[in-house]
Amino acid sequence: MFMKRPADERGGGDHGWLNTHHTFSFNDYHDPKYMGFRVLRVINEDRVQPGQGFGTHGHRDMEIITYVLEGALAHKDSLGTGSVLRPGEFQHMTAGTGIRHSEFNPSETELVHFYQIWIVPERQGLRPSYDQRSFPEAERQGRLRLVASPDGRDGSLTIRQDAEVFLSSLNENQQVTHELEKGRYAWLQVLRGAVQLNGLSLAAGDGDAVSEESALLVRATEPSEVMLFDLP
Repeated sequence: MFMKRPADERGGGDHGWLNTHHTFSFNDYHDPKYMGFRVLRVINEDRVQPGQGFGTHGHRDMEIITYVLEGALAHKDSLGTGSVLRPGEFQHMTAGTGIRHSEFNPSETELVHFYQIWIVPERQGLRPSYDQRSFPEAERQGRLRLVASPDGRDGSLTIRQDAEVFLSSLNENQQVTHELEKGRYAWLQVLRGAVQLNGLSLAAGDGDAVSEESALLVRATEPSEVMLFDLP
């Protein structure tokens, strides 16, 4: 079973310094039909103007993954981390008992375009942590590259939930497949381009919730980038 979440039906909007789109209910956007999917709680697509950003704010009891598509994102947090996230790089925070951080576009001329994902952790009260890792396009071209997992295998980020996150870059007509174990679910998010998921057409910004399926076939109808979540 497939349930499409069209890009143009997402919440959020243009705030001048920030253009944001919320797949699920977030901040002032509330839709009882879209409160998350399984352990996925937030999928936000953000574009932040040069010299702008999110001031210091706090999170707790959430696994937070950030992926930059264009530009650069400067990060500082209460663990003492100071870093800049660039295209192809992922950042992961276990917010746990509490973490404070800021996110800022350090460029004077270029906007930053990124996705931020929140995943409900395996339990509350975890120790906060931070990690950052690069996954070059060569590692994900024409294949599903594991970028986050509960055991950190294959050089992926270690997240505190029984979920796996994959990233793939596809040329036109390239395809990848993924098998779902019985009782598992999936979410496909199209970051760029356009694809067909088991024959269902999806464009940039679209997402799709997958239930009661054993295999997924993702075929690009133009050069594309997708993120796939394998969920309990």
